[in-house]
Amino acid sequence: MKILVVGSGGREHALVWKLAQSAHRPHLYAAPGNPGMRSLATLVPVAADDIEGLLSFAREQKIDLTVVGPEVPLMLGIADRFRAAGLRIFGPNRAAAQLEGSKAFAKEVMRRAGIPTAHHATFTDLSAARAYVQREGAPIVIKANGLAAGKGVTVAPTLPEARQALETSMEQRLYGAAGDVVVIEEYLEGDELSVMALVAGERCQLLLSAQDHKQLLDGDQGPNTGGMGAVAPVPWVDSALLEVIRSRVFTPLLAELTRSGVDYRGVLYAGLMITREGPKVLEFNARFGDPETQAVLPLLQSDLVDLCLAVAYGTLEQTPLVHEPGAAIGVVLASAGYPEKPVSGQPITGLEDLPLETLVFHAGTRDQGGQLVTAGGRVLTVVGQGADLEQARARAYNAVERIHFSGKQFRRDIGLRSQRIR
Repeated sequence: MKILVVGSGGREHALVWKLAQSAHRPHLYAAPGNPGMRSLATLVPVAADDIEGLLSFAREQKIDLTVVGPEVPLMLGIADRFRAAGLRIFGPNRAAAQLEGSKAFAKEVMRRAGIPTAHHATFTDLSAARAYVQREGAPIVIKANGLAAGKGVTVAPTLPEARQALETSMEQRLYGAAGDVVVIEEYLEGDELSVMALVAGERCQLLLSAQDHKQLLDGDQGPNTGGMGAVAPVPWVDSALLEVIRSRVFTPLLAELTRSGVDYRGVLYAGLMITREGPKVLEFNARFGDPETQAVLPLLQSDLVDLCLAVAYGTLEQTPLVHEPGAAIGVVLASAGYPEKPVSGQPITGLEDLPLETLVFHAGTRDQGGQLVTAGGRVLTVVGQGADLEQARARAYNAVERIHFSGKQFRRDIGLRSQRIR
């Protein structure tokens, strides 16, 4: 079996790593991949957003299954093109990917489906947005409507910060066209939670709960990032809460999409706030979360190839989804200057001498004359596994201390918030 994984980040490295364990013994390709994947997959010099190039490669190599990691190719319609060509692909079509590509679209679908979410309003005019913020007061949440690499959300505790977020998005256009439209939401209090589900039409199976840590600095301080670490499973999440999330979020959403003629096939990510009134949706993503995937997949006992095929064939209910006991924590190591102006080209050392119970997934790395160097904002995700969160955390940070590059940034409190009793 030949499998192509599209993407080059830590999430895609984790996907390649898990797919390589399959009983199907697949020959793996990664486009474009990264140096960390070389021992597991053949790297293909085709960009993740080059849909026609990826399609040509899949046809030439007779790829049996393509697994899409990042959001951009999904928004560009890669699943539509592959399916039209008769090629099997794991990922939602362009219509379904709008759940992530347009926050305004997602809010409208949630309204029709009766899914609990924050009160909100959508604006294309900066003056009108400013007036709304002034009227509503702070704290308040400003979101760029389109794709912004996980950085287009500002939780503004004061009115000046809210106005600055509007100007950054709509006037300075830091996020490009993605920020020309903004969604302004009420601030929700509670505990954040990530739940991903494998979806085939109206059928879904939930993966382990996870908790992301978005802010750059300890104590949830500093600027928003693409994610500085994750834990799985979240200790205070039980089967009863997961069933509530399934019944109030996933079931009505998939029913509404089906009613609208959208056949969702892939992963659906729900970013949630668990409030006193119950779970409310912060956002939907149309793909595996990053860095949550790096913590969730090491605990997946089921064959990921079987699960991906079950999604593609629509036989998900016949394929068991089983997880290993224990816990996993992923700590992201980021470059100096991240998230605003990450510094690249710094030599990375220490990867050769890590404990067996830890994993390292590459994201922003490249090979420079035989030396591994930094090549982006988030460089590596270091994952520790253990019988419980405390042991997983100790193992992850033990490995973090052994890895070195100039300007290395990381949070020292990943997992501490997750251990708090609600």
